[in-house]
Amino acid sequence: MITDKGIQNRFFRRFLKYACIISVFISVGLFSFSAYAFDILLGVGESGTFSHFAGRTISRIITNNADDINCKIVPSAGDVDNITNLRGGSLDIALIDSRILYDALNKKGRFEFLDISYENLRTLIPLYQIPITLVVRTDAAIAALDDLIGKRFNAGAPLSRQHLAFDTIMQVKNWRSVDFKLFEELPASHSQDTMAFCHGAIQAMMSVGVHPDSTLNHLLKLCKAQLVNMDDDDIKKLLGENPAFTNITVPAGVYPSQSEEIATFGTTALLIASEDLDAPTVHKIINALYKNNERLKTAHPALTLIPADVAKKFNAGGTLHPGAVKFFETQK
Repeated sequence: MITDKGIQNRFFRRFLKYACIISVFISVGLFSFSAYAFDILLGVGESGTFSHFAGRTISRIITNNADDINCKIVPSAGDVDNITNLRGGSLDIALIDSRILYDALNKKGRFEFLDISYENLRTLIPLYQIPITLVVRTDAAIAALDDLIGKRFNAGAPLSRQHLAFDTIMQVKNWRSVDFKLFEELPASHSQDTMAFCHGAIQAMMSVGVHPDSTLNHLLKLCKAQLVNMDDDDIKKLLGENPAFTNITVPAGVYPSQSEEIATFGTTALLIASEDLDAPTVHKIINALYKNNERLKTAHPALTLIPADVAKKFNAGGTLHPGAVKFFETQK
């Protein structure tokens, strides 16, 4: 006699049989899809940096929008490590500061005594600007770059972005540390530089990074800070001689207390690759980023891509990758 319970057991066994078959087909399908995908490694800055944040955003866009490409980020201590790993082949693409690329190609700065050639590196696209911003106390009587002489200034920790930026300014200005009433080298760690600024121990400091910035907003709101223009003749001469640097304008209203635009300068974060990365892959990467420019802007205003007709003329001392040249040739 066949009972209801027997029918249920037979139905359940049949269901399990077909469920297993279906799951096998699904697994095979998924495996086949990933097996043909091309994995690329993207070098970015360490966790907590804007480079790391931008790299994560870019990686997701490439993975989700560039056919058959899986992009994974590889954090490192900084641009010098990334550009060296890229040159050696352990990275496929990387976010690199335009100054680092220029110095590496021209054996300057930290690359002066390195017996390594970086000639195999190629630029894909400029991604975002990195302004060098002069921050001063409102009670310090500093209205221009030259007014820093005789003031209490913090250059930042040695070899930090802030210190390297100010080293460049000192060179074009022919300044020395003894020209200041106080020349500090306080690091940003544990807010040592901002605490000294807020308590008046220093009267001015450099901020190097994208805007808006939460730390800078804090200084402007609570610590009698203001931003000062840096567009004098010496800076213009620097821009004319070194393609790694470019004019940058901080628009009015980026911060609540900032009613006027600020003319300054800075570098550019570039997406670069080795010449060994094939042109079709490069074309797919750039196409995916430009098609998702709105998503980049939503992630952070600084990630707004430069228009293609401007980007193709961008020159930071390097050479465009053939895949990038082909992409820009197809753009109106």
